[in-house]
Order: sequence, then structure tokens, then C-alpha cells
Amino acid sequence: MEATIENLDRIKLNLNFDVEKMKSEVNLLDINKFIYYNVVSLRGPAHMIDPSLPNPPPADDYADGSWTDWKNTADLEESPYLKSIVEYFQTHTKVTLVRLLRLAANEIVKEHTDPTLGIHIEKSVIRLTIPIISPEEVEFYLNKSIVPMKPGECWYLRLTDIHSIINKSNFERINMSIDLIPNNWVTNLIEKGMS
Repeated sequence: MEATIENLDRIKLNLNFDVEKMKSEVNLLDINKFIYYNVVSLRGPAHMIDPSLPNPPPADDYADGSWTDWKNTADLEESPYLKSIVEYFQTHTKVTLVRLLRLAANEIVKEHTDPTLGIHIEKSVIRLTIPIISPEEVEFYLNKSIVPMKPGECWYLRLTDIHSIINKSNFERINMSIDLIPNNWVTNLIEKGMS
């Protein structure tokens, strides 16, 4: 079978980001201590970032992010390098949700699926993952096999498939996740990672 975006569950993109710049900005964020699993929002629905904005009307389908406007948080605005990463993607497509996903030392994320996060899903977004702090003892499983993600790399993962995380280290793991609307530029970027 010929390898295509639709039948590959993981693709490392031909992008690399500066790990030390990302780590230094993450360390400057005023993030409270956390237990188990914590999400730090860097970009989200505009009315949730700025409560003075009106709530969007109800939508029939929330998967593709078109139901609301999206806005950077103060944390992203104060992090010029992380913001530049988001802006790189924004020059080519619409970026919706951006977060830091933090997993505490010696903790797990149980097996689950994200039903709308696959390029093969019509009217949806995809999620790109950029590890920032990822000790070697962190194991990210997709379809029961480890994805060998390294800090600074950028990956497309078909998260509609079953996945889980085991942090066997004594340190936290932090990934940056960027949700964006797939278009021809995004498809070409992912396809280049296949070669």
C-alpha cells in the first residue's frame, strides 16, 4: 500500500524550532504548580480570553473552529518566540487553539481518542505537536507503538486513533499543541515530511 497522509498515523514535519528559546519563555510564564495533567492556554476562543466580548451563537458543528473568533492569551503575547511559531502557521492558514500540555513526573494519560483531530475528518482541525521539555523516559503511544518525538521537532499525529502517554521520568513533560485548519499549504507541508 502506498503511504498517504490518510493511512499514516504519524509524520515528522520538516520543521525544527529552537528548544532553548521555547524553554526559557515557558520558564518565564507565571504557571502555578499543578497535579497530574494541566493545560496552559496560549490561544483560545476570543470571548473566553476577553470576557467583554459577546458569546458566539450556538453552532451545529464545533469541530472546525469556525463557530467563534480566536485570540491570543496574555501569556502568548508575552512570549515572542512562541508567538512567532504561531504566526508562522497563521501566515498560511487559520490557527484556532494553541496550548501547552503539561504532564507531571511519573504520571500517565490513559488511552483515548480525539474524534475530530485527523486530516481525513471533513470540516475539522488538525493538531501539530512540538515537544518542548520531553525527557527520554516519556513514552507517547499512538496505536500501541511509541512515537519518537524529540524537543524542537514538529509532528502531525492522527489523534483520531488511540493514544496514551506514560511519563516514567522524575520531571514534567511539556508539549506545545497547535490546532489549525488544513488547506493545500498544510497538506503539502505534511506530505514533504513523508519524503
